Formats: sequence, structure tokens, C-alpha cells
Amino acid sequence: MLKKRYIILSTCFILSILTIGAFRYSDKFFEVARGIDLFTRIYKEVAFSYVDEINPGEFMRAGIRGMLSTVDPYTVFIDEKKQDDIDLLTNGKYGGIGVSIGMRDGKVILLEIMEGYSAQKQGLQIGDIILKVDNKEFNEKNFEAISASVKGEPGTFVKLQVLREGLKDTLKYELLREEIHVKNVSFAGFVPENSTVAYIKLNQFSRAAGEEVKNALHTLNAQRKLTGIIFDIRNNPGGLLDVSVDICNRFLPKNSLIVSTKGREESSLKQYYATQEPLYKDIPLVLLVNDNSASASEILAGAMQDHDRAVILGEKTFGKGLVQTITPLSYNTSLKITTAKYYTPSGRCIQKINYSKDNKVIATPDSLKMTAFFTDHKRKVFSSGGITPDTVVVDPDLPGVVRDLLAKGMFFKYTSSIIAKNGKEDVNRMSEHALFEEFQKFIASQNYEYRDELEKKVSDLIEFTKKDKQYSQLTQKFVDLESSIKKSTAHAINNARTEILQEITAEVCSRSEGTEGRIKKYLQSDVQFQTAVELIKNSVKYKSLLAGK
Repeated sequence: MLKKRYIILSTCFILSILTIGAFRYSDKFFEVARGIDLFTRIYKEVAFSYVDEINPGEFMRAGIRGMLSTVDPYTVFIDEKKQDDIDLLTNGKYGGIGVSIGMRDGKVILLEIMEGYSAQKQGLQIGDIILKVDNKEFNEKNFEAISASVKGEPGTFVKLQVLREGLKDTLKYELLREEIHVKNVSFAGFVPENSTVAYIKLNQFSRAAGEEVKNALHTLNAQRKLTGIIFDIRNNPGGLLDVSVDICNRFLPKNSLIVSTKGREESSLKQYYATQEPLYKDIPLVLLVNDNSASASEILAGAMQDHDRAVILGEKTFGKGLVQTITPLSYNTSLKITTAKYYTPSGRCIQKINYSKDNKVIATPDSLKMTAFFTDHKRKVFSSGGITPDTVVVDPDLPGVVRDLLAKGMFFKYTSSIIAKNGKEDVNRMSEHALFEEFQKFIASQNYEYRDELEKKVSDLIEFTKKDKQYSQLTQKFVDLESSIKKSTAHAINNARTEILQEITAEVCSRSEGTEGRIKKYLQSDVQFQTAVELIKNSVKYKSLLAGK
């Protein structure tokens, strides 16, 4: 009798739980339906009844952006104008002429020419100013539209009218659009040339990245027996999760857990394992990271660290532990939405920012407390806030004047000017002394002035004391201080001679050897890279780091 009553009570309890669940689901369904109704009615009323004319399309997008701004910055609506970006990420290719463009002083400039495509084959040059595309003029006001105009279906043609420094007349080109395959590996080689340590620079994780890494390693190993690999994912913002898994698959032992993802429900847990025997499993491996290494880069770094397969060197990573899914919508649009968090093999979620904190929209707060976890060799690692390197090596900050010159495009403009004046061959033969002297003349001709932060603040204080009579007696003292600071900043260019020459010679190399030339030049003075090379040479230190000693 007791047993029967227990069964009945249990059944009633289960039914009550199901009923409560049904009510909760029903309440949520009602809230969503009500929200759709209200949003639709408000949109319609304002679009038709507002005192001034409303652009319905932009008004709708504003509403969508408003909703999505309450969750996280990675959940975004992608309209038809941005679909090319999705195709580029998922397929690693697009239709175009093989150029990268940007703005300089209100002009549309060619910043990069990709080797082997129409633009390079027909003689376009870095620094060329685009005036017209298919007889349509472009400037900073309609800059975003130029990319869509240059891109298009492979096999079609596009007309460009450009202005080149040193020439009076404009140049006209008719260029064939081709299928452009964007390189994930921007450089793979030996630095210096006689080294046996392979260096691979990975810029992103689009569809072909795994294959590119594999091919690069095969090619380098065929040239000479590798004694180490430096894998550079600094400033790599990430990309596709399964591509990061594919690259991990080439270095970790078979059946090793690479990453786990989990959404709102427990049943959403997915685990990704290495499915093949690793390549070069005994070769020392160093991963270079910094605070711009994010997402798929952190999945790679986290898996390598947790399994003690590589030394992570550099600076703490960005801390993006969220996974997005792209859902196609109608009218050639898409929704990129955060659907899960990912966890490294040891169980860490390295998400840095808690978007649910003080957020009325996200109902369940997510605790992101720093917690200790352990690698395979029992080394202590931590969740939250990104991947902390095994060896922290800080990249020295550039002097303020160099950052200012970079921001104003002075190195780019100077290189374009001196090549137009002397030709590539003569510029490549110029001494560093001559390059620096010519640069000083160039920035003087551009009326370049540098004001550091201290000078700006003192200038603000002068204006403040002029307005407020209470402090007027201090004005002259601040004027004298400003004069003293200006004398110091006048020497800023000479004080930063080494760093300025580094930027100039890297830009000159890029005009002759492309992206590879620029990278090789930077590596010559790259503190993090040089430290990685020395670590690989010192096998005792390398092994002790991975052993937790």
C-alpha cells in the first residue's frame, strides 16, 4: 500500500513539474509573441505617421541594432551589403581584382596588391589613388561602397581610373575580376635564411587555414630538417571554430580533447577530439600571442597549453570565450548570434567580459571568477581573462612620435613619394642615413608637427587659466612650461631614429617583396620572436617550462 501511494505521489509530483514547465514555456511564448506584435505596430505607426519622411529600411535596422546592443557585441545583424564578408570567412574566397584599399587624407588609396591577380599583372601599384570605378567617383563620404564596386562575379570586368605620384596624367585600367583566394598564412619561411626553425604567420582561421598550415610545414621540412616551429597568432582575431580544431588536430596526440562547447541547455554540450596522428610530434613548438589574439586563436593556444604541447609566449590574450553561429535569413541577410561558450581541455572558460552583469535582458548572470585548472603535466592555469602565456615577453611600446607618424600615414606617403622620385631599385640601394635624411625633409614639406600628450594638456591648462581670472597669474608659467616642452619634442624625431628607420625600411621592403618582405624586416628586431628562437635552441629550458618546473 505504501509502495502504491509512493508511486502515485511520484507521478503527481512529475505531473506538477511538467505542468509548471509548460506554464513557464507558455509564458515565454506569450512574451515573445507580444513583443513581436508591439515591435511590428510601433514600426508601422512611426514609419507611416511620423512628422518627417522615414527611411523604412534604415528605421528597421536601427530597431534591430537596438535590440542586439543589449546582449553582446558579437551578436549582430548582417545585411545584404555585408554578405561578402560572410562568404570570405566561410569560404576564404571572393570575386575581385586582388587589392586592399584604405583612406589617406580623404583619398582612396591602394594599400596592398596581391600577387598573381589582375591588379598586379596589369601594373597597379601600392599608393595609387583611385579616382573612379566604372566612371563613378569615390571619396571618403562613399568609401564603403567602393569595395562592393571593385568586387563582383569572377569573369566580369571593372574599369579603374587612378592617379599615381610623379605622373601628371591619370591612368586607366580595365581589370578582369577573378576568384581571389585570401591567404590565411601570410608568411612561412626561415628567419634568418639559414635557420632550421620554421616560422609561420597565421592571420585568420577561414576555411583553408588548416590545409595552408599543413602545406607550409611540408614545404619547409622538405627544404631542411626542422628543429623547431614558431607559430605566430599575434593580432589574429580568430575565425571558424572547426578550422582551429583542424589545426590542433595536426599537432596533438590522437583522441586528445581539443575543445568543448556548451550552450544554454546541458544537452548542447559538444566535444571535439583529435582524430589523426600528429605531424612533427617531437619538434619543439612555440606559439606567439598578444592581447589581440582572440577566439579561434585562443582555442588553439588553450589546447596546446593544456596538453603541454607548446610553450605559449608573449602577452595575455584577448579573452573571448564565446561561440557564434551564423543563421541565414530572408532577403540575403544573416544573423550572427552567440550560441555557446567554449572550454579548453582542462575545463577553462577564458571569457574576459561578463556581458550579463547589470543587464536586465540577460536573465541568468554568469559568474566569471578566476579559477585554477591543471594541464596534463599538472601545471596550474586559470580561467577568465584570456590565456596567460607560459613565458611573458612584453612587446616594447613604440615612441609616441612613431605612433603619430603611423596614424597620419607618413611612412606610407614618404615611401610612395621617394619611389616615384628615384625608382624602386635606387631606393632599395639607399643607406639608412640617406633614407632618414630624406624622411626629415619630407615631413618638413608636409608641415608635420608632433605634439605629445603632455604638451596638449599644458596647452589646455593655458586656455583654462585665460578664461578663469582666478588662475590668470599662472598663465605665463604654463606658457613657459609649454615652450620648454616644445624644445624637448623638437628632438623627438631624432630620439626615435631607430624605430622610424624600422618603419621606413619595412615599408620599402613591402613595395619590392610584398607582405613577406615587410614581415621578414620586422622580425629582425622583434623581441618576442627572438626570445622564441632562443627558447627553442635551449632545450633544457623549453622542456622545464612544459614540465611545470
